[in-house]
Amino acid sequence: MRHYDSILNDFSKVSADPIQPKEHADRLDRLAKSMRGTGADAVWLDASSSLTYYTGLSLGRSERIHGALVLSDGSLVYITPNFERPKLESMLRLPGSIMVWEEHEDPFALFAARVKGRLALDPETPFRFASRISALPGLSVTSAEGMIAAQRRIKSPTEIAILQTAMNASYRVQKAVHAGLRPGIKASEVADFIAAAHVASGMAPVFAAVQFGEATAYPHGVPYDQELASGDMVLVDMGGRLHGYHSDITRTYVFGTPTARQRHLWDCERRAHQAAFAAAQPGTPCEQVDRAAREVLEAAGFGPGYAVPGLPHRTGHGLGLDIHEGPWIVQGDKTPLAPGMCFSIEPMLCVYGECGVRLEDIVYMTEEGPRWFCPPAGHPEAP
Repeated sequence: MRHYDSILNDFSKVSADPIQPKEHADRLDRLAKSMRGTGADAVWLDASSSLTYYTGLSLGRSERIHGALVLSDGSLVYITPNFERPKLESMLRLPGSIMVWEEHEDPFALFAARVKGRLALDPETPFRFASRISALPGLSVTSAEGMIAAQRRIKSPTEIAILQTAMNASYRVQKAVHAGLRPGIKASEVADFIAAAHVASGMAPVFAAVQFGEATAYPHGVPYDQELASGDMVLVDMGGRLHGYHSDITRTYVFGTPTARQRHLWDCERRAHQAAFAAAQPGTPCEQVDRAAREVLEAAGFGPGYAVPGLPHRTGHGLGLDIHEGPWIVQGDKTPLAPGMCFSIEPMLCVYGECGVRLEDIVYMTEEGPRWFCPPAGHPEAP
């Protein structure tokens, strides 16, 4: 058994080509075409992942409005506090005009001066900004969510390649976690290793959820540290970020020899996981993938619906610049699956007071059907 300090030396930085300005410009062109089709005169991109998606800019959220207007001809108008202008200019990847405001001035007057007619807002625009924009005279404000989501949920080959690299790295971290487990290790120690291993891989660590024993029954863990004991179910969920794109992978296994009950629960989860994958075919509504997983668990005596013991949450979520984004693998999302979509399959089986099993893998859709980014788990003894 190796210690995590030693295992960490095995990691080296991964690499993938980032998104190039040409691809950002093409995305803007497609957004402009959608705007013209819906009658929108402009789209506001707040300091969100959608601003990154279209312009390559990653700006921190603050109490000051900061972002970009996309006009219906595809041109950009950046809006920024004047003192942030030099920094913004050094970060720009796509050309555009810049409008500034001083601290004592009303930044929303810039919207009124530049846009007349219909303005579609980034759905991530904070209410404190959206309410001020909506009150401006001469503007009809609507949501840009439909236009933005329709583009973002279809990943380009470059995006798929970045996600593949990120997923490979996190898959390797999962295996390293298993190799370094020992009786008495704390969940917090494992989480610290996960963060360090992602940094050593050249990625930004995003999160690590480490749960032992009964705590594995609760989807988002427990608010206290734990120590590992022989026979415990182990749940490790982790994610990192590469060029802004996320990995996300969960493994559940037994530390030691599984009992017959643990094997049964793990196998029920695996079969639900496989059923969801098999259901994920081009043209299939997202909700049918969720239904396929639930039918397996309900046939095994769990549920029904969201009842526990059973599956208390959706079966999956999209993955990209946000770790949770559309499409949503849940009842009510009738979005047809299409090539380029990337999403998780994670129909967690929860038995409160006992244990839980979540096997989370990310798939990407092709013309022929779904493909795993990483090999799924094969048995309850290892990831």
